[in-house]
Amino acid sequence: MPSNDVRTLLHTAVPTAAAGVVTVAVSGVLAGGKGAIGAAVGTLVVILFMGIGLTVLQRTAKSLPHLFQSMGLALYTTELLLLFVFVAAFKDTTLFNPRAFAAAIIVATLTWVAAQIRVHMTTKTLYVEPEPSVARKPENTGSST
Repeated sequence: MPSNDVRTLLHTAVPTAAAGVVTVAVSGVLAGGKGAIGAAVGTLVVILFMGIGLTVLQRTAKSLPHLFQSMGLALYTTELLLLFVFVAAFKDTTLFNPRAFAAAIIVATLTWVAAQIRVHMTTKTLYVEPEPSVARKPENTGSST
């Protein structure tokens, strides 16, 4: 993975994880241990989904740049739908607090999107990939001394 892609991933995942820690702490205070577990699972699900999506989107941008915008829209729509499916699937679980889980998914998703917007607004991205410079051999002028 190129360094720019890793930087983007880190600059979005780290704030999301930090927001997740805060969400876990608040959920732990408000809903106990099951609330903390639900918030931790919700945060991890968002980081996993969004991280995979970002990786797929960046690889698509490099190989098929003409599909980048439509792929991004389709990918984010799919991610949000899958997150809603996760919330619906675990709404009656007894493993953790479902409200804390849902709240963590919302907080982590909003944090991820805000961090990604910030990264893209501050990153200087070339619109055209420059061709690598090729070292030239010195030309022979034809004169011998």
